[in-house]
Amino acid sequence: MEEIKEEQATGKLVTEIGRQAREASRKLMGFGPAQKNKILLSIADALDAQRKSIRSENLIDLEEGREKGLNEALIDRLDLNDKRLDAMIQGVRDIADLPDPVGRILKSWKKENGLEFRKTSVPIGVIGMIYESRPNVTADAGALCLKASNTIILRGGSEALRSNRAIADAMIEGGRASGLPDHALQLIPVRSREAVQKLITMDEYVDVIIPRGGEGLIRAVTENATVPVLKHYKGVCHVYVDGEADREKALSIIENAKCQRPGVCNAAETLLVDQSIATKWLPKAARLLESKGVELRGCDQSREIVPGMKQATEEDWSTEYLDLILSVKVVDGIDEAIQHINRYGSGHSDTAVTENREHQDVFGRMVDSAAVYINASTRFTDGAEFGMGAEIGISTGRLHARGPVALEELTTYKYVVTGQGQIKE
Repeated sequence: MEEIKEEQATGKLVTEIGRQAREASRKLMGFGPAQKNKILLSIADALDAQRKSIRSENLIDLEEGREKGLNEALIDRLDLNDKRLDAMIQGVRDIADLPDPVGRILKSWKKENGLEFRKTSVPIGVIGMIYESRPNVTADAGALCLKASNTIILRGGSEALRSNRAIADAMIEGGRASGLPDHALQLIPVRSREAVQKLITMDEYVDVIIPRGGEGLIRAVTENATVPVLKHYKGVCHVYVDGEADREKALSIIENAKCQRPGVCNAAETLLVDQSIATKWLPKAARLLESKGVELRGCDQSREIVPGMKQATEEDWSTEYLDLILSVKVVDGIDEAIQHINRYGSGHSDTAVTENREHQDVFGRMVDSAAVYINASTRFTDGAEFGMGAEIGISTGRLHARGPVALEELTTYKYVVTGQGQIKE
């Protein structure tokens, strides 16, 4: 009985948050670029002024996370050190500097009857953001949504509740001082799973849900939501080393893609090597990666070339490790590499290392992923690296956004039609 009462109380709380967000979205819709930028800069100042209290709450989350046995990849995502706090605050300021995505004329034309048509960018409305670990997402997502004139409901992971609350409180305080409407940014303050279930089924108040986290979270949200979902399942990213690759370049790229920060979605999880160079190049790559602490799991041919390599299973080819683990497969040229990527990949980010222009073109056209690279690390799939400013996530679907979800992807459009009294006959 107590559980039912708690569930009902949570449902009422989230429903009220949704209602308030909808009301605030109608106010925010009328804000111009200068007013929104003033709010964002005020938010950045408030985050900077309260950085000590934010860090203090983050340290408590980190301590509790270690006590609960969170792995090092999750602890790394949770940690808001000084460098990340600086980047988070600067990210809000950078968003203020970006062109306003709302009110752009995407297309215009005039019909013979004199009607003038304008396809115009407008805010989506109310965004529901569900995410795990990374507390900096609170600031990134909040600032991006406000810049695009959307209100946002944030529901972070329980492991980061204190950090998220401290960031959200600072943003609300700073924004309110410059005219941010009440309830334009809200954080669901409870750990209850019922809060997520309610949020993803509030069609009357929420226009889109953006989940960001592990595959289990994404699937649970997608399978249970009645609100449209802009999803990012996982990042099974590949590095393909072609027979005509610059071999030193290939070593540098796979080291960066796998080792720089293995616990993120744009880190490489599978290395594909053309059999024409595998015998000579793969042992060098293995030594380099193993020196960085990477565990290699290979196909039969890979293990013949590097005998100490563990056996890869069928499951390995589609696994997002988020750790210093890499699956390795020797392939018979670029066609087999593309087939493997399209079968086992997640549509996130994949790269080919090759100096062959024809192979570059084929890889770019035929790999079905949101971001396809030639001679560059997959680690660049990020809103800031794409020149978009901060991003709210990486979409691996096709509708309505793909790849980094930044300001333009947080808008939709409507048609404004101007006449001089025309009527349809």
